Amino acid sequence: MESFIEDFLHYLQYEKNSSPHTLRAYAQDLKSFVSFLAKEGVDSFKQVTSEHVRSYLVEMMRHYKRRTVSRRLSTLRSFFKYLLKKGKLEHQPTEAIFNPKQNKDLPQFLTVDEIFALLRAPKEDNILSKRDKAILELLYATGMRVSELVGLNLEDIDLKEGVIRVYGKGRKERLAFLGEPAKRALEMYLKGRPTLLKNNTQRAVFLNAKGGRLTARSVHRIVKKYGILGGIYKNVYPHILRHSFATHLLNQGADLRTVQELLGHANLGTTERYTHVTVERLMEVYNKTHPRS
Repeated sequence: MESFIEDFLHYLQYEKNSSPHTLRAYAQDLKSFVSFLAKEGVDSFKQVTSEHVRSYLVEMMRHYKRRTVSRRLSTLRSFFKYLLKKGKLEHQPTEAIFNPKQNKDLPQFLTVDEIFALLRAPKEDNILSKRDKAILELLYATGMRVSELVGLNLEDIDLKEGVIRVYGKGRKERLAFLGEPAKRALEMYLKGRPTLLKNNTQRAVFLNAKGGRLTARSVHRIVKKYGILGGIYKNVYPHILRHSFATHLLNQGADLRTVQELLGHANLGTTERYTHVTVERLMEVYNKTHPRS
């Protein structure tokens, strides 16, 4: 079973050009499924039936959110489709299984005032504070994912034009644009970046105190820290800046297709979630201000 999984991950990496984050997620999902099968006494993927998959999903629903369960089902679909294509299976055990019905959770976002409070929070005049300021400005100015941010290299940035080359999911390339505040913050940080360097060959834009590439986990801690310092009474995390970026653009009249391109969404339906946010906001304002509401 392990060799089948290794072959599948190799296929994703070298033929589908999947990101390290995607590979880790697939590996974890398949490990979880194999552990479940072991409890059921199944030691070969050829023995797996649709009933095994349904039982697994029911078990997962007891412990995880529906979105997570849907992702795990998607992983199994892709995996068994691959095995079928390679002639290692004669049936597709996920064929007649549907995704769990999703709760319509709207994306959380910060107001413009909260964003400004967050961006003002780094105040110290040292290189780490300047780095943190640049990170916050960049996340909000571009709407990029935290994985995209920590993956940035020096050659991806064109400060003169105010443009960044971003590699998204599946290594898909897109352009992100810097406003003047983000551009200034990045320039200030890059001037002091050499003081963090321990290795002159390090091309990562954002470095930790030891001169290595900053991790996504570290960025989460940084954003949370400044959310608290900024006096924001919400859970502040990197992806909420992406949600805020999209919501604020749509609130100011940007069209959906443009926002889709800026976010790097493959599916317009993913971007459409943010229109529900703006409609709810319109209804809220209407109900508060219209005399006959």
